[in-house]
Amino acid sequence: MTTPRITLLITLTGRDRPGVTSRLFAVLAAHPLSVLDIEQVVIRGRLVLGVLLGCDAPPDLTGIHAAVTALAADLGLEAEITTGSGDLAARGGRLHVTLLGSPLTPPAITAIAGRIAAGGANIDRIGRLARHPVTCIEMDVSGADPALLREDLARAAAEQGVDVAVQRGGLHRRAMRLIVMDVDSTLIRDEVIDLLAARAGCEQEVAKVTAAAMRGELGFAASLRERVGLLAGLDAAVLDDVRAGLRLTAGARTLIATLAGLGFRSGIVSGGFVQVIGPLAAGLGIDYVAANELEIAVGKLTGRLRGPMMDRAAKAEALRRFAADSGVPLSQTVAVGDGANDLDMIAAAGLGVAFNAKPGVRDAADTSLSVPYLDAILYLLGISSEDAAAAGP
Repeated sequence: MTTPRITLLITLTGRDRPGVTSRLFAVLAAHPLSVLDIEQVVIRGRLVLGVLLGCDAPPDLTGIHAAVTALAADLGLEAEITTGSGDLAARGGRLHVTLLGSPLTPPAITAIAGRIAAGGANIDRIGRLARHPVTCIEMDVSGADPALLREDLARAAAEQGVDVAVQRGGLHRRAMRLIVMDVDSTLIRDEVIDLLAARAGCEQEVAKVTAAAMRGELGFAASLRERVGLLAGLDAAVLDDVRAGLRLTAGARTLIATLAGLGFRSGIVSGGFVQVIGPLAAGLGIDYVAANELEIAVGKLTGRLRGPMMDRAAKAEALRRFAADSGVPLSQTVAVGDGANDLDMIAAAGLGVAFNAKPGVRDAADTSLSVPYLDAILYLLGISSEDAAAAGP
């Protein structure tokens, strides 16, 4: 029977100064120890340095304690040493819990941390990814069932008015290589067909058809054809005017530029119209576009579409097509949307994100965001605001 591994957790706290880490490991080098984990945080000049060490044979605890205590006294720090035993891997795989709020309050953190503890899991590490305009912290959690923890934390987050995401630990998120987004009310703050309807003088009629579709009285295809039919006779030059007035969602440029700098490909899929969003995508450096095409004859909209309709199934198929062209497996894709038309692609992607979405979409997605900043998606991928600033143009 093998001897259980003995672990030592050494924690140094106090005012930060140069050389603390190197001097601590110089002291530890005199003992047969292996480094299992290390974390160092400095907040306003205050240092917290934690080192987890392992040893297969009983260590010289007296000697280690004396050496570390003497070093701490010399550096003006406080030292704490605790011992344990057993294989840390037995706690189960790590999970990343990402918590976002604007603001992020102590009661929210209390609620999330309390649910984690109540489920028998442990928070091994906490770090900050962003603090303005959204505060985001990330926790490494061990010993939890992912599905149960996701469900439990979702309830706590809803009660506290914050967003929470639970994802598999390790390098999984860093392997993501393609992001595909819906356009209306996701990439942009507008609904393109409503803008066109306003120019055509049929805004109220289009709104009635949209409301009927929302009540389930019309399917997506029928409602889209009816709304497009109301645009018949509109001068095609209006498409350029509408495109020029589109309002990007806050953080959209940062998200796209940052991910491009990190080697991501990007795509948009839309029930809107390629004549409007195609040039927008080109200006943003987006690699792939799939959208409906308005039929135009003699400089006027005919009220019909050309080619296949970009519906719910077509959006998911576009995601698969973009992934295949990029040489990226679906497990390394991110899909972002807000409506029922996005459900299939959200389900197909490696990470499905509901962005300011309807309740049914939030429930179906891997995670949801209710903050009005699209670049908050970066934090779900473990990319901090500092990383984004370094990767951007």
